[in-house]
Amino acid sequence: MFVLVEMTDTVRIPPWQFERKLNESIAEELNKKLANKVVYNVGLCICLYDITKLEDSYIFPGDGASHTKVHFRYVVFHPFLDEILIGQIKSCSQDGVHVSIGFFDDIIIPPESLQQPAKFDEAEQVWVWEYETEEGAHDLYMDIGEEIRFRVVDETFVDTSPTGPSSAEASTSNTTEEVQKKEAPYTLVGSISEPGLGLLSWWTNS
Repeated sequence: MFVLVEMTDTVRIPPWQFERKLNESIAEELNKKLANKVVYNVGLCICLYDITKLEDSYIFPGDGASHTKVHFRYVVFHPFLDEILIGQIKSCSQDGVHVSIGFFDDIIIPPESLQQPAKFDEAEQVWVWEYETEEGAHDLYMDIGEEIRFRVVDETFVDTSPTGPSSAEASTSNTTEEVQKKEAPYTLVGSISEPGLGLLSWWTNS
């Protein structure tokens, strides 16, 4: 679920921080810049693990701050494909079951990846597994707040870097821009379509 990623960056330290140890100032700046941010094709950055190398610091004309090239390792949330995780159901919609693991909410289990046969209950706004038994079908509801075990089957990174407006975009409505702003930079796609996966209560209750 968590991996160590080697990174390189140039860190700017303002003059009023020169009295502090360089390592401490750099660690603080790196966490300010990266913590809780998604790096494209890398994952969700959690915290600095260690600094492996500091190159020479430079002060450029017109800027009293020091600029140091830093090699470091960062703790990143990036589950591998087929990894099994446990989260909580945050909400349900026609698009599928939305899952949260506390610090990360952009997880979706699409309808085709649910235990089958499944249906969406419009009144309750939850997905239901129509579990077949010898006595007939039993409706097992995927209620909000329930713990769910799922397998990671896909991931999507979206480059949300700001871009300048083009002539074609100038004529579009503000609605399109709002949709683009709300698009998650990193989304996991899960599946519960195999025995042992799904709500923990399905498999632990007698």
